[in-house]
Amino acid sequence: MVEIKTDASLDAMRVAGRVVGDALAAARAAAAPGVRLTDLDEVARAVLREAGATSPFLGYRPSYAPTPFPAVICASVNDAIVHGIPDGYRLRDGDLVSIDCGAVVDGWAGDAATSFTVGTERPEDRRLMETTQRALEAGIAAAVVGARMGDVSHAIGSVGRAAGYGIPEDFGGHGIGRAMHEEPEVPNDGRPGRGFVLRPGLVIAIEPMFLAGGSHHYLTDPDGWTLRTADGSRAAHFEHTVAVTDEGPRILTLP
Repeated sequence: MVEIKTDASLDAMRVAGRVVGDALAAARAAAAPGVRLTDLDEVARAVLREAGATSPFLGYRPSYAPTPFPAVICASVNDAIVHGIPDGYRLRDGDLVSIDCGAVVDGWAGDAATSFTVGTERPEDRRLMETTQRALEAGIAAAVVGARMGDVSHAIGSVGRAAGYGIPEDFGGHGIGRAMHEEPEVPNDGRPGRGFVLRPGLVIAIEPMFLAGGSHHYLTDPDGWTLRTADGSRAAHFEHTVAVTDEGPRILTLP
């Protein structure tokens, strides 16, 4: 069932979303050559703790996962697309890092992600990240009252396909509210004019993820969580929690 939020609920979700934005900004600021992925997780934990927030990631175990997720961020490096578990890997100059983070405050959730380069940026990585972020912006712009979910999905997918990037079809965005994952699904590609009609108060997490090699295929690591590009190419992932309102899309996960 799709839950429509009140204005008061959206304001409460903005509180959680701001914590997510702050945690992502802090993790990105801490990322440097030699820093461990577990260090970035500790930085995000500190932001959540100071804000009185809890993590919807920590201990999360969907049906496909062999174990509960052990961290408050997903940290996916280079060919890892999403769901990377922070470990002792030390960042290197030129790494492309995607960080996904969530927070719950007073029972309301926020969820967002960003990608960035550690140190020296490769031109092809910059293009990948800029394109993925542009797809997020296109998806957000399409999230207006009276549009259909297919319009959002088509806006995202059109950007990725035009750039020649792969789009893993089994993973995309989702509704969000009291739970991190709610209905409806938000695919990263689709046909315009199809699907759920967007109404004021609908809140969705829009999260394009593009694969530089152009293939849509991915592999799952032995940990049961980390998804990697099948061709070894790099990936980028951007996400915001967005409310559909009569005044237009409202991004809830800015710092």
